[in-house]
Amino acid sequence: MDDDLSTSPRANPHDTPRANPHDAAPREAPDEARHEASREALLQALLDGLPAEAVLSDPQVTASYATDMASFCAAGTPAAVVLPRTVEQVQHVLRTATALRVPVVPQGARTGLSGAANASDGCIVLSLVKMDRILEISAVDRIAVVEPGVVNAVLSRAVAAQGLYYPPDPSSWEQCTIGGNIGTASGGLCCVKYGVTAEYVLGLDVVLADGRLLRTGRRTAKGVAGYDITRLFVGSEGSLGVVVGAVLGLRPAPPRQLALAAEFPSAAAACAAVCAVMEAGLTPSLLELMDRTTVRAVNALGKMGLPESTEALLLAAFDTPHAPDDLAAVAELCTAAGATAVVPAEDEAESELLLQARRMSLTALEALRPATMIDDVCVPRSRLAEMLDGTSEIARAHDLLIGVCAHAGDGNTHPVVCFDPADEDEARRARSSFDAIMALGLSLGGTITGEHGVGVLKKDWLARELGPVGLEVQRNVKRAFDPLGLLNPGKVF
Repeated sequence: MDDDLSTSPRANPHDTPRANPHDAAPREAPDEARHEASREALLQALLDGLPAEAVLSDPQVTASYATDMASFCAAGTPAAVVLPRTVEQVQHVLRTATALRVPVVPQGARTGLSGAANASDGCIVLSLVKMDRILEISAVDRIAVVEPGVVNAVLSRAVAAQGLYYPPDPSSWEQCTIGGNIGTASGGLCCVKYGVTAEYVLGLDVVLADGRLLRTGRRTAKGVAGYDITRLFVGSEGSLGVVVGAVLGLRPAPPRQLALAAEFPSAAAACAAVCAVMEAGLTPSLLELMDRTTVRAVNALGKMGLPESTEALLLAAFDTPHAPDDLAAVAELCTAAGATAVVPAEDEAESELLLQARRMSLTALEALRPATMIDDVCVPRSRLAEMLDGTSEIARAHDLLIGVCAHAGDGNTHPVVCFDPADEDEARRARSSFDAIMALGLSLGGTITGEHGVGVLKKDWLARELGPVGLEVQRNVKRAFDPLGLLNPGKVF
């Protein structure tokens, strides 16, 4: 039909001209209508297999699930947030998503620091926090069977009540979930002796992209049947499947830790002490470092009374039967490396205060400026001093406040860039410094992430670390598990 009314034979020249409806309607209106229709169809399909309270669709509510705690990470607008309570409900969500070709973003407590839990436009956010049951604790088999929404600290206390120990303890252990810990292969303060989450995941229940349930691994003390698919899912950030259950290895509860604090005139001297402790064959349960900026931030926030004159504070702890003797050996090594003071804790309570100060580090640094970017570069222990000195130089070059706390015993550093996002130039320098720190880590033979994961924040850097062949292999693995690319799209790669 000709839209020009002046030449249309049906047009009356005496009629008041009327705008063509095709011209009047905004161009995006048909797309918006289709989008809303698709969203309504999705919500109805979800509700066909889920209780109404498990499906959130109010945009003001769903927006609150859009991001984790990372800065500089893009996030989209979810179409819905689903909070299942059963494996069957998770399967229904994945089957629905596959049928309608809707992306799914799995989430835990959203304490992550890489944007791995950030929503994408039109996605289903699959929050697993309601699946929070501890199903079994076995002292004989030394395992716990849990759902993904169990909070790390809740599990740790539950197994401790039975004389057992679950070692992985991220700094956010009071909030973070086991599912999230598995997704990012998180670590913690005890990694120097006990290792990271991957060492304790024996088996998994995983809902695949098409809704099938896969059981991997074992609950036995040993097992090498087939490929180690379990370890493949640990650290996959929800990009291969949705973890709905885990069999976790436990240890007998160790003695309570005793700790000491050692002050150093430089980060290099503190790192030399770290190398000396490890070279001596000692096995501390904790070996942590805080630089001067971090120490002052902790004092300002928590009134902890830490020595602000120090350039680096090293915390060491042992949970061995002869902890005082082990601490004395560390004290000698610290003194030989140049420590200006070594102060052992007098008892378990004082030791716990020192550990609380370390756990407070990130929160304290966040209080210094409106925003932070938390890096997660791990280097060989022998290059730790170069990493810290290089980070200080990057802070000076970018005219920024950067505090460093580190799991020094395993070389995992957390430079925290403090900045004001409202200041465009400062925000630009913050991002530049973050990249410079990762480049420094790679140049020292390290990795861009020791425990926080890749997510959105470090996608480009992952390609640099893996190289073209490594990247191709990993993308092929992703396609094998998720051929439609629906699981946490835009993350990792």
